[in-house]
Amino acid sequence: MRCQFLIDCSRSSIASTQSRNIRVTVLKNMFKKIALTRSALKKAIVVVSVCALASFLLLLYWNDSSESTKPSSTMAMGIYNTHIVDGSLDGGPMSAGDSVRDSAIPINPIERLWTYRCVNNRCVRHHFVDGVEEDFDTNNAHQQQQQHGGQAPAGAGSANAGSSSSSPGKRIPYLTCTMTCGPINIWPQPTGATTIGSKTSRFRLSDMHVKIVTKFEPVDKLLHDAYDVLRAEVRAAMVSHGATLEEIEGAVPAASVPAGVQQLPRAEERSLATEVNDAATVGRSAGAPETSGVGKIHFFKLVSDKRYDVDAFEVNVHVEKSGDTHLTLHTDESYNMTVTHSARVLIVKITANTFFGAKHGLTTLQQLIWFDDEERTLKVLNKASIEDVPKFNYRGLMLDTSRHYFTVDAIKRTLVGMSHSKLNRFHWHITDSQSFPFVSRHYPQLARYGAYSEREVYTADDVRELTAFAKVRGIQIIPEIDAPAHAGNGWDWGPKHGLGELSLCINQQPWSNYCGEPPCGQLNPKNNNTYLILQKLYEELLEIVGPLDYFHIGGDEVNLECWQQHFNDSDMRTLWCDFMLQAYHRLQLASGQNATAPRLVGVWSSGLTSAPCLSKNTFAVQVWGGSKWPENFQLINSGYSLVISHVDAWYLDCGFGSWRSTGDGACSPYRNWQTVYKHRPWEEMKLTTLQMRQILGGEACMWTEQVDESILDARLWPRASALAERLWTDPTEERYSESVPLEVYNRMSVFRNHLLELGLRAEPIFPKYCAQNQDECV
Repeated sequence: MRCQFLIDCSRSSIASTQSRNIRVTVLKNMFKKIALTRSALKKAIVVVSVCALASFLLLLYWNDSSESTKPSSTMAMGIYNTHIVDGSLDGGPMSAGDSVRDSAIPINPIERLWTYRCVNNRCVRHHFVDGVEEDFDTNNAHQQQQQHGGQAPAGAGSANAGSSSSSPGKRIPYLTCTMTCGPINIWPQPTGATTIGSKTSRFRLSDMHVKIVTKFEPVDKLLHDAYDVLRAEVRAAMVSHGATLEEIEGAVPAASVPAGVQQLPRAEERSLATEVNDAATVGRSAGAPETSGVGKIHFFKLVSDKRYDVDAFEVNVHVEKSGDTHLTLHTDESYNMTVTHSARVLIVKITANTFFGAKHGLTTLQQLIWFDDEERTLKVLNKASIEDVPKFNYRGLMLDTSRHYFTVDAIKRTLVGMSHSKLNRFHWHITDSQSFPFVSRHYPQLARYGAYSEREVYTADDVRELTAFAKVRGIQIIPEIDAPAHAGNGWDWGPKHGLGELSLCINQQPWSNYCGEPPCGQLNPKNNNTYLILQKLYEELLEIVGPLDYFHIGGDEVNLECWQQHFNDSDMRTLWCDFMLQAYHRLQLASGQNATAPRLVGVWSSGLTSAPCLSKNTFAVQVWGGSKWPENFQLINSGYSLVISHVDAWYLDCGFGSWRSTGDGACSPYRNWQTVYKHRPWEEMKLTTLQMRQILGGEACMWTEQVDESILDARLWPRASALAERLWTDPTEERYSESVPLEVYNRMSVFRNHLLELGLRAEPIFPKYCAQNQDECV
């Protein structure tokens, strides 16, 4: 018993010890977990604190960035920002495998379901499924090869120099078909003898080289810059169609070189690699994250020559007569161009008397080049002879930057569209009664009191940058400080600075008694300080954009009631004459001693412009009223030179309804591109040959009461391009015809797509079905 008892006690003791050990172990583990939890909690608190601090610093950075002195464009438009300045691509880096940029505008996607054939000089769409063309009459498939000049057609049966584009199983893209079938696809249409073949050559962008022949160094530099712009825009157009880096440069990674392709020597290989690497990283912002394949050295091998028809693409530009790089009303803008292809060498020769003519030749050449999204190569029409000269020397576009502010990028985008349309004068209506965004060196108070914000301004550097940008593209900037009317906000600081009332009726109510639209404001014609400020403004602008032979000083919609309440003892018409003559005198003083005073001074038409005080030898009149208004004939009969901007045809802001509850507030109806194109006022006015010499040209106007940067492109393009052909080519049609010829619709459709490739959001001219099926809709 006792033994058993001892055994039981021993067992009980052992069990108790084990239980105690288990409890101790459990407690130890629990305390360890608590300790670990506390440690993790401390670590979590540290991590959260660091993240919060980082977020706070980033927030400070963003706030600081948002207060930068200049706003950037709010639209991710792809290429229009940087490549148009320095020949680079915008829109971020592009790796070798990229097929399309996220920021690219919606270019037409590849139409893999369709192929196009040239039938009776028009492109006909057919289904293309699994490499087989369906429901196509082979008897009509191949059109006879021919050259076309003027309205003569071009066949599309053979798109390549060495091979037929109608090979079995090969899809023919719409652009390739339309460039090789039917009438010439150049906008504006050339005016002289023109012959363009239908055969094409495939080439690498890296094979293009330019040779400038001129004895004038400034011309040489500008032409090299213009050629760099051409190359950059061609490259950007390829990117907009989804081209990869290898397709752009005509090379493939060394690791994927097909067997039998000759290896490059190391020196050439390194040179090509560097060139491709530069193309990949150009336009990239500082600190941008690297994507795969970008910012690294890649060794490339040239693609097999079988893909291409040329080994060299030589662009020879000759300018031997004039070294002038400043556009005038008498500048010779003509050019001749030939394109030939022989022994795998394609030669383009452009001859002109001035830089501006040669620049137009490069623009035309660019329209002969496109990217074939089936063969994945660039193509060019390889036989051409073009003689071209504009009908009018003044081909303008006006943009109002007072009623809404537009960034420098947006204005550059507008200049790009102008350049490709061969418009040559950008009339910059900088100021109005709504705002004064120009920062004057002498009188910064104008912008301080008149700008919408400290960021919505144009500095002298901005104007200088835009002037240089425009010059390379063959465009002259004509600034306008509107006066004496349309001068309110920005001019109300005179009394505070001891200069007296610089402007009268500022924001006066009821506005309808004192101005055409709110807010009111009209310069004080009896305050000498007003003229002194105008002189200094003219001086600053001429220093930046000059020399100019044409300058605009405003002069429209003067409200005599405004002046009447202050100067009721004066003859108001005489007062207006005195103001305009004094403004002209101040412009002459602003020109200084360098004899660069503008030969002609532009003023807007009004009931006062026909006053005998304005000399017809000094003043030109921009006629903005209706095409049938008597002022057109009165001004012609008085001997004035005219720039025509008829409101019923060439005012691009019309047709969007009234923007205010009282008064008319808007013009209507909408001026479509056909209306712009068909307007031929000199024919309607039955002007004689002698009177036609008084027509300097024309200008489309974009007033911006209802336009801001978000819709600027669509409001301007392609309607401004329709004006461009009217002023460059001035095609004659049936006098009483209400319609535009079918070939003009097709050319406009192709050119509108060209504008899209350049990064402009040009509005469509009809449904896409109509573009794919020529002539069916019109």
